[in-house]
Amino acid sequence: MATITSLGAGSGLGLEGLLQDLMKVERRPLDELQKKVSSFNTQISAMGTLASKLSALQTAGKNLKPDLLQSALDKFSTFKGAVGDEKVASVSVGSGAFSGSYSLEVSKLAQAQKSFFNSSSFDGDPIKFTFEDSSKNFTVSPSSGSLTSIANAINQADKGVTATVINGTNGQQLVLTGKEGEENAFTVSSAGATGGPISPINEIRAQDAELKIDGVAVKSSSNTVKDAVTGLSIQLKELGSTAIKVEADHTEKLKKGLEDFVKAFNDVIGTLKSLGSYNADTKATGALNGNSILREAQSTLRSLVSDQNSSFMDKDGYAMTLGKLGITFQKDGTLSIDNDKLTAAINDDPGLIANFTSEIGNRFNTGLDKLSGTGGMVELATNGMRNSVRNLEKRQETLEARLLGVEERYRRQFTALDNLISSMNSTSSYLAQQLASITPKS
Repeated sequence: MATITSLGAGSGLGLEGLLQDLMKVERRPLDELQKKVSSFNTQISAMGTLASKLSALQTAGKNLKPDLLQSALDKFSTFKGAVGDEKVASVSVGSGAFSGSYSLEVSKLAQAQKSFFNSSSFDGDPIKFTFEDSSKNFTVSPSSGSLTSIANAINQADKGVTATVINGTNGQQLVLTGKEGEENAFTVSSAGATGGPISPINEIRAQDAELKIDGVAVKSSSNTVKDAVTGLSIQLKELGSTAIKVEADHTEKLKKGLEDFVKAFNDVIGTLKSLGSYNADTKATGALNGNSILREAQSTLRSLVSDQNSSFMDKDGYAMTLGKLGITFQKDGTLSIDNDKLTAAINDDPGLIANFTSEIGNRFNTGLDKLSGTGGMVELATNGMRNSVRNLEKRQETLEARLLGVEERYRRQFTALDNLISSMNSTSSYLAQQLASITPKS
C-alpha cells in the first residue's frame, strides 16, 4: 500500500483542516497568556513614561532649591549693569559681581600698531618680526620681493601680525597691523646676511588703554577691560567720563525656575490623562486606565500644590501659597501662570518669594519620592508586573511543550484513520471490480 504523505490524501477527508481547527481550540489558553503578557508589557512601558515625567518634575523641584551654604535669594540672583553714557563704554556682568556704582574716566584707548612700508623697503631677504616678549618673535621668507608676496607670507604665518597691500596714488604700500596694546608692539628687520632694521615710512604706535575707576588708575592692553572690577567686563568705546551701575535682579531666574516647574507639572498631568483615558465611542482605553497609581499621583500632586502649611507668611500674616504668585489650577488640572502677578510679587518682596519658591522645590522633591523614588510606588508596581511577565512566560513554555504533544497525538490518530479509510476504500473498489466481472448465467 502506498505511503500517505499528506494528511487526508488517502481518505479524501479534510483531516489537515480538522487538525488545525482542533489545535486552535487547544491553543486558546496559550493565546490568553500571550494577551496577558502583551498587556503587562504595555503597562510596564507606560509606567516607564510616567516615571520619566515624574522624575523631570522632581528635578524641576530640586532646581528651585539653593545649594549648600547658599541663600535662596542668592540662588535666584543675577546682576545687570548699566552705563550712563553708552558712547563712552558698555558693560557686561559675569559671576562674582556685586551691586554697586562706579565712576569711569577713559583717558586713552588701546590701539594696535600700524606700520606702512613701500616696495623699496625690502630687498628679498627673509623678514624678522621682534617683540618685547621674545617668545612671540617670528621670521617669514617671501617667495619674492613683491609686497603681495610679503603680505601672503606674513598672513600665512598667522603670528599676530596681519598684512594688507594698498594701491595708492604714489604706488603700493604694505600695511602691517598688530594686536592692541603696548605688549604687542613690534619691529621689522631684514634677516639676510647684510640685514638690519627696516624703517617704516609711517607708523601708528601700539598703546594701552588708560582709565580710572572710582579714581583708581587702571591700564589695559585691550579695550575690553576684564576684572578691574570683580565680575565686570567693560568695553571702552571713546574718551570721556561716565557712571557704571550694577544692580541685583531676581525676577528673571525666579520666573524661569517657576516656569520650568509649571511646565514639568503640566507634562505629568497630561501623561496621567493620556494613560488613564477612556473613549466611550471607540471603547479605547489608556495603558493604565483604572490603575490606582494614577489616582495616587493625581492626589499627591494636587496636595503638594495646595498645601497651606508654608513656613513663610505674606504681609497679612497668612501662609504663602502658589496662588499668591499667580500660579493657579485650571479646569483640566494643569497650572497656569499670571506673569504680571508673579512679577509684582517678586518685585514687592524678592527675599520672601525666593524662600517660598525654595520651599516649594523641597516639598516636591521629597513629596514625589513615594511615587517615583527608589522603592516608590511606580518602581514597586513595575517590578511586580515584570515578575508577572516572567511567570506567564514560564507557563507559556510549559503549555507550548504540551501542545506539541497534543498535536502529535492528534496527527497519529488522524493518520491511522486516514490509512484505515484508504484501505477500506481500496477493498471496496476491488470488490466492486470483482462483482462487475461476474457474468450472470442465462
